[in-house]
Amino acid sequence: MAPLSSRKRGFSVYMDRIAFQGELGAFSNEAARKLLGDNIQLIPSRTFDEMFAAVEADSADRCLAPIENSLFGSVYQNYDLLLRKHLRIVGEVNLRIIHNLIANPGTRLEDIRRVYSHPVALAQCQKFLASNPGMQQISAYDTAGSVKMLGEEGDPAAAAIAGAGAAETYGAQILVAGIEDDPQNYTRFWLLERESEPSRIPEDADKTSIVFTLENQTGSLFRALAVFSLRDIDLTRIESRPLVGRPWEYSFYLDFMAHIAEPRVKAALAHLEEFASGVKVLGCYVSARRADGG
Repeated sequence: MAPLSSRKRGFSVYMDRIAFQGELGAFSNEAARKLLGDNIQLIPSRTFDEMFAAVEADSADRCLAPIENSLFGSVYQNYDLLLRKHLRIVGEVNLRIIHNLIANPGTRLEDIRRVYSHPVALAQCQKFLASNPGMQQISAYDTAGSVKMLGEEGDPAAAAIAGAGAAETYGAQILVAGIEDDPQNYTRFWLLERESEPSRIPEDADKTSIVFTLENQTGSLFRALAVFSLRDIDLTRIESRPLVGRPWEYSFYLDFMAHIAEPRVKAALAHLEEFASGVKVLGCYVSARRADGG
């Protein structure tokens, strides 16, 4: 399969502009390069809303949205944004998350009194932090942004928790590598683009994501899932999200391993539409498992 980042505008290869949440050096940067290669332009966004808006406004071609962490579960804000915005999924990548204690050059471990990072990163390093009770934990909006702040403020008693890419980006040093509590720490990202872009579903796509709503009736979810089970379609994830303005009603997000063009998938979706509302295909793409050779 050709690299997802290879596009042509006029007679030259165009460098894709990829929006992400956070500062340069964030884990999203590593994930973007793993999926797309180095021929991309990374566009930092302070929030997920800003990241989605950049794609909608054509100031970015695509965005890379974290959707699930193997330890902390779903990133619900991005599920909700995907329902409200007109973007579709065109790729997927899994990234191993390795947290490091990072400080300005010359800082010693025994000097550290304050540790900055995103709340999730702090929560994933509690064993290390508990073994160093003299380090005060301070929440920040971004892991890489915490490292950037170290360089700007020059605090000799401060450190940050972030990936190795952040240390390299901002000329910082890694004091202690691999301080996460659980090494089985992965984040799954979706690559999103505008729905108005021409559809380019690759022939080797093996995963599809959809969303639909159901009336609150006995057995409705069972019937919805049965349309896939009856056709031996492997469901890999289901996520429910509340519908705004409709208390106790939900949207259901579903991932399954099959190409949207397969006859059994077409039959399953037609069956689902008989009793579900708002059935929408969010994307058909090469799964991270296939991309990694799994």
